[in-house]
Amino acid sequence: MPDKKALSEHFLKTREQTQKLCSPLEVEDYVVQPHPDVSPPKWHLGHTTWFFESFLLNKEIPFNPHFNTIFNSYYKSLGTHWAQNERGVLSRPTVKEVYSYRQEINEKMLAHIDQVPEEEFDAFEKLTRLGIEHEKQHQELLVMDIKYIYAQNPLEPIYSQDGNSTLSKPSISKQIKFSEGTYSFGHESENFSYDNERPFHKDYLHSFSLSSHPVTNGEFLEFIEDGGYKNPNLWHSDGWDFINREKIKAPLYWFKSDNNWVVGGLQGVQKIDKEEILSHVSYFEASAYARWKGKRLPTEKEWERAASLVDFQNIEGQFLESGRPRLSPPVYDQGPFYDLFGSVWEWTESSYSPYPGYQRLEGPLGEYNGKFMSGQMVLRGGCFATPRDHLRKTYRNFYRPDKRWCFSGIRLAEDN
Repeated sequence: MPDKKALSEHFLKTREQTQKLCSPLEVEDYVVQPHPDVSPPKWHLGHTTWFFESFLLNKEIPFNPHFNTIFNSYYKSLGTHWAQNERGVLSRPTVKEVYSYRQEINEKMLAHIDQVPEEEFDAFEKLTRLGIEHEKQHQELLVMDIKYIYAQNPLEPIYSQDGNSTLSKPSISKQIKFSEGTYSFGHESENFSYDNERPFHKDYLHSFSLSSHPVTNGEFLEFIEDGGYKNPNLWHSDGWDFINREKIKAPLYWFKSDNNWVVGGLQGVQKIDKEEILSHVSYFEASAYARWKGKRLPTEKEWERAASLVDFQNIEGQFLESGRPRLSPPVYDQGPFYDLFGSVWEWTESSYSPYPGYQRLEGPLGEYNGKFMSGQMVLRGGCFATPRDHLRKTYRNFYRPDKRWCFSGIRLAEDN
């Protein structure tokens, strides 16, 4: 028998979590867009709702037909959409109307779950689950975008207080060695995964080592003080052009105050904690740092091979549910690694490309992942704004190599 009650509860829990993330905001915070990559929180609330309306309730009368243009992100096959870099120019719909939109679609979805025929439930459940996981992706994006919005404000607003004061000090980093061989990669089970995690396949790896710990602020500060941002020999050509064009001299949100490094963000402006896990660096910065250390970034399959040693079902870490909006030192022992999952997404040396045998989905859902397999780099592991139950060992995130507003960090690898 279809478990409609469980699906309804999962749907509502996810929808409520998104709105909970917005609860510290004032109405003015919902509508600003200080950077083309940053979407207003109001847009996230509307877009995740539009997804359910468009893909699961498309036979019903729309809440507002104009929303298909305003809240469509990039689904060209579903019609024209508003330009991403101009989402912040729209004062309407109001925040109040967007919340009304969410409420109406919630009610329609719950009714639809209750009424869907048993023979159609499997297909409906899979598509609903995709919508739920899509919203969880946007929960992470919400936190990223709220941080950027707050960090640009000279009033130094505080989103939430630091909840990490009781965490212990980090242990000493070491290199975990892996033997060469042929290993399995990708998602194998019938449980949910995105299409880019499939098909399950084998590949050969040379022997390598991966650091037990992610890079900390203090370690990266040594790179800065040694002139890392001034040494062209450390950088990819595109990266060197990027940091000079944008006048980048430190991770995003770092700046000097009274000759001390400080960082802006979700807790206002605070002094840099050298023991905290580094975040908000681009692939270009991660690669340059690795070269400066005489090491390299891991490939995504090396990372996944390392993750196979982790008891994923029982790990503790910094995830969205932990309620810790500030990064801690690397203290979550996930044996034999620290903070491999959660805390920060970790850049890899792998371009985002299809696995052997990958076939893009038909129709609009084919635009979800497959069409972005060009010019992007893969990140693994999740971050403190990622829902715990949204992650898998095979999860592949991806961004262009210059992006810095994501919660992205570094873990070093080397050849044995």
